Amino acid sequence: MYAKIKITGEIEVKTGMHIGGSGAFAAIGAVDSPVVKDIRTNLPMIPGSSLKGKMRSLLAKEYNSAVVEPNGDDERLLRLFGSSEKNRLRRSRILISDMVLANEKELRSAGIQSMTEVKFENSISRATAVANPRQIERTIRGSVFHLDMIYEIEQEEDFLEDMETLGEGMKLLQYDYLGGSGSRGYGKVAFRDVKAQTVVGSVPQKLMEACNEILSGAAKQ
Repeated sequence: MYAKIKITGEIEVKTGMHIGGSGAFAAIGAVDSPVVKDIRTNLPMIPGSSLKGKMRSLLAKEYNSAVVEPNGDDERLLRLFGSSEKNRLRRSRILISDMVLANEKELRSAGIQSMTEVKFENSISRATAVANPRQIERTIRGSVFHLDMIYEIEQEEDFLEDMETLGEGMKLLQYDYLGGSGSRGYGKVAFRDVKAQTVVGSVPQKLMEACNEILSGAAKQ
């Protein structure tokens, strides 16, 4: 059996989120740590690699019996996310696209002028008590991004278990954080209106209904 499932929905940013972009050529006085932005619109974005990598690392904590290299992950993770081990390459079954801001007009109609904010922080040397100020750019609370994933069905018997793994990753992420500085309150997110539909091939209706039940359940907090 071969088919492709498209999974769509939204990711809502609940607290300011920092997924870093390049600050290598920042001018004097510019933000020390900018967020990654879409080059066409200059609006914040969520790279698909950031979402995929974070979910995989959280799932590894749950499914792996010990701390291992990525290529030694539990079979459920290797099957869903793939492996880069030499001579044992495994293609990822889940493809996650970069996510762009979906509600810019809504935010601007509420009087918000910028889609990012700058948070001023200080790190204090315990030895000298000297402060080291820094400026961290964050995607603002209330931002919503389009979720767009493609899952390739290779074995029908693996389909629902893979969806359970993906759903568990989404659930774990909602109780963790996306991006950096999560221990300081950054990057809390929530999934909304997650649903799947067949876009290539044919999948029995009962399987798709079970799939959507799993995904919608994972998006609830």
